[in-house]
Amino acid sequence: MTEPSPIEPSPIDNAYLRAAVDAVLSACDPNSGDLPAIVQAGHPVLRARALPFTGQLAPDELARLIDIMTATMRAAPGVGLAAPQIGIPLQLAVLEDLYEVTPENAAARAREPLELLTIVNPRYTPLGTELASHYEGCLSMSGWQAVVDRAASVKLSYDDDHGTARTATFTGWQARIVQHETDHLFGTLYIDKAHPRSLCANAEYARYWANPDIAAAKAGLNF
Repeated sequence: MTEPSPIEPSPIDNAYLRAAVDAVLSACDPNSGDLPAIVQAGHPVLRARALPFTGQLAPDELARLIDIMTATMRAAPGVGLAAPQIGIPLQLAVLEDLYEVTPENAAARAREPLELLTIVNPRYTPLGTELASHYEGCLSMSGWQAVVDRAASVKLSYDDDHGTARTATFTGWQARIVQHETDHLFGTLYIDKAHPRSLCANAEYARYWANPDIAAAKAGLNF
């Protein structure tokens, strides 16, 4: 049996970006439910440094792409989606966390609602040395979760979807979302920062470790 020849990935440049954007914009329409697939670990764009947005897209194209990403995030469902997760190497992400959670979960994770936020060319800086450790999943690593230590509070510098430079401070679960999605734009997946022994399939997480905090998982899985 002849093995298939591997496909050489194309360079991640503005030509690649243009082709990827055109493919998504031509095939997807949130109003009709036509949404892009979320690419999974192993896709080269997930491991590349995304290109800064410097005007490669016209304003109407950027607005359409943000609408498509937002609909894709909500349909998944998730609390954030970075452009590389739909195969587009651009420093762009959407974030939103309006899901209902139990009071115990909200307290243990310092989880507050996060209204829809678009971030372009973001950079975050930890504020202080306090860390928070919780289970984390990713739409591009479907079916798995692991514990990640994250800065409990961060300062985010970014441009909004109109090109205005902004800064904001995030704490708790919002800070975790900001760090997770910004990391995507620099080729980093949460598993790179996770405790390897905490990794578990979603079904096993639900069966054994779905608690507001990680104390039981830490003792049971020895991490």
